[in-house]
Amino acid sequence: MTVVTPKFGMGASVLRVEDLAFITGQGRYTDDIAPDGLLHGFVLRSPVAKASFTIASTEAAAKAPGVHLVLTGADLGHLGDLRSGMMQKQPDGTRAPTRDIPILCRDRVNYVGDAVAFVVADSRAQAQDAAELIDIDYEAEDAAADTATALEAGTPLVWPELGSNRAFLNEMGDRGKTDTAFAKADKVVRVEFVNNRLVCNYMEPRSAIAEWNEDENRFVLTTGSQGVHSMQTILAGVFGMPTDKIRVITPDVGGGFGPKSFVYREYALVIEAASRLKKPVKWAGDRTEHFLTDAQGRDNVVSADMALDKTGRFLGMRVRVVANLGAYISQYGPFIPYVGATMSTGVYDIPALDVSISGVYTNTCPVDAYRGAGRPEAALLLEKLVDACARELGIGVEEIRRRNFIRPEQFPYRTATGRLYDTGEFDGHMTLAMERAGWSGFEKRYKAAAAAGRIRGIGMATYVEACAFPGSEPAFLQLNADGTVTLSIGTQSNGQGHATAYAQFVSEKLNLDIAKIRVHQGDTDRLKSGGGTGGSRSIPLGGVSTARAGEDLAEKIRRIAADELEASPADIELVDGVARIVGTDRSIGFADIAKAAKKPSDIEGFGEFVQDECTYPNGTHICEVEIDPDTGKTEIVRYTIVDDFGATVNPILLAGQVHGGVVQGIGQALTESTVYGEDGQLLTASFMDYAMPRADTVPSFHFETRNVPSTTNALGIKGAGEAGTIGATPAALNAVTDALYRAYGIRHIEMPTTPTRIWNAIREAGSEG
Repeated sequence: MTVVTPKFGMGASVLRVEDLAFITGQGRYTDDIAPDGLLHGFVLRSPVAKASFTIASTEAAAKAPGVHLVLTGADLGHLGDLRSGMMQKQPDGTRAPTRDIPILCRDRVNYVGDAVAFVVADSRAQAQDAAELIDIDYEAEDAAADTATALEAGTPLVWPELGSNRAFLNEMGDRGKTDTAFAKADKVVRVEFVNNRLVCNYMEPRSAIAEWNEDENRFVLTTGSQGVHSMQTILAGVFGMPTDKIRVITPDVGGGFGPKSFVYREYALVIEAASRLKKPVKWAGDRTEHFLTDAQGRDNVVSADMALDKTGRFLGMRVRVVANLGAYISQYGPFIPYVGATMSTGVYDIPALDVSISGVYTNTCPVDAYRGAGRPEAALLLEKLVDACARELGIGVEEIRRRNFIRPEQFPYRTATGRLYDTGEFDGHMTLAMERAGWSGFEKRYKAAAAAGRIRGIGMATYVEACAFPGSEPAFLQLNADGTVTLSIGTQSNGQGHATAYAQFVSEKLNLDIAKIRVHQGDTDRLKSGGGTGGSRSIPLGGVSTARAGEDLAEKIRRIAADELEASPADIELVDGVARIVGTDRSIGFADIAKAAKKPSDIEGFGEFVQDECTYPNGTHICEVEIDPDTGKTEIVRYTIVDDFGATVNPILLAGQVHGGVVQGIGQALTESTVYGEDGQLLTASFMDYAMPRADTVPSFHFETRNVPSTTNALGIKGAGEAGTIGATPAALNAVTDALYRAYGIRHIEMPTTPTRIWNAIREAGSEG
């Protein structure tokens, strides 16, 4: 049989098919949708971080122009709270109790932005005006807003009945073995720092529309999400109803990065309002609400010690983490520091590990998964510590890595936390990255910068992450009457390019133009279940399932074509939307094949890949910076990435994912910081105060892959959606630290390394000298 190379298959640099709609304004986001009779909701939020409160009256608000409904916590006794099921076991085998998120607060508020009331009116402006008429008495109390002091004596308790601000305690590794390793160490090196809190800031703020469908006796919720099925399940639990009574639809989504995975209060509120009013109700958040209430990321205070022998080999590591969870337990909140801890040893052969994680409550916005979800935190800690070890021993940062890398012959490799790495050639991608970055010529560039009155530094990070967690994502294909093909799958695009990537797998199996392949996601009516998008799972799991569904459908198409053409299925080839007998001009088009099908299942394809272990992308990032010592301003002058993603589906989409992740990682290292005052007020509540990375913050990137196929994944894919963020923050921070150490002997600077912070560090170093 002739093998025809697909034009759009796996590995091809196909331009995104979805972009034409986006760049011409034809995208369809939740806030673009306006059903007839639409009403608008506004959430009244707490202006204080910790208080008891009473609502004296809602009468004036209810009588305000255009108002249809006012809801308070007293009205929602029939609704459940938003609960997390992700508490991990503590050392004593118990799971700590959670503090769940009420749909509306009943008599206490716990952070600035906590939801107190919900007003529905003809317009958002009318609802907001009416909310200001609600008479509320707040009895403010002292707040706990700082991660570092949350467990100190005298710090106000967020939940007094718990007797502590500790939410949970997790431990990992072997403490006795680690103590032994430290006892015989020739050198112990320590780092302490803050992994700064971040606000996600996707382009599209959250919004939601709920409708009551009288004919079907159920609700329809439309909202931007990272997966509709989990939302359906959680909301059904809140309302105490079967899942089929809530249909969830997600149209186009303008960025997710983790926080759009979660069910928020507003989704339950619009459903409740639509139920009472029998009219569609929309809530659309603004940027301020995003800053105040959308789940935030990172926020750890960490310390770590590395035990080394006299040759610089790592013997053991101790890690202590205080992880801020905010005022409530968010959906995956407790899991994030836990899963990060499982990656504590990174790419290094560290035989002994002792990790302790204290989750803490504070009177701040809840913290949950943000791009990388625990793995960036682990990589930053480890890579900062490894650089500190190199400086302490007086050897190169690349040399200490080479001495401690897990070697190729050690794979499969079981880490001290139980992770099972399948493949890796860590020295290979580091060496290649150094070549591409001009590592050997850095000293010459350093001297040139010094001659110009600037200081220069170069930093690297060699990382590994866990993603595409065990599970599956079934894929369903349908050959349509017009000869096109539709894929239905339970992930959700937030801008990654799923419509293109998935179509490539189908195109390769059917040899069909990618323009004739449609991808449908985001509707609980189309599929019974779906895992959503998160943890870089869509392509490693969903892509393999899609390829298998393509194979299934291709075989069925060949069978029907063979019957119609009176030939053997083995003699049928698929070319450009037709099935033909090899070596002849006898053929039948896909549209006619669809008509010839005797039953629907004859033209349906199904595929499911079940993965039993994570995949482990890895790579090296090298960042080179120049700093103006007179202003403290940092300029990234070179940035080099060599990654191992196992296999590449689409080089253009891959580069986009990596570039975006790198910018987010650089943002954390250089510019972004979420700051709460002692009273729990958010001081960085807008772009006036919260500094996002801009085009002039980052350079052009050099990016390439050095892939070693995964043995865990059926197509060798390792996943790439979060990797850029994981490698970038430590690379950028190490580069800044390197510049400051070379010029002034400064060994540590907190993130973000803003001009003010750098300028002050230089002045302090000068005064100490």
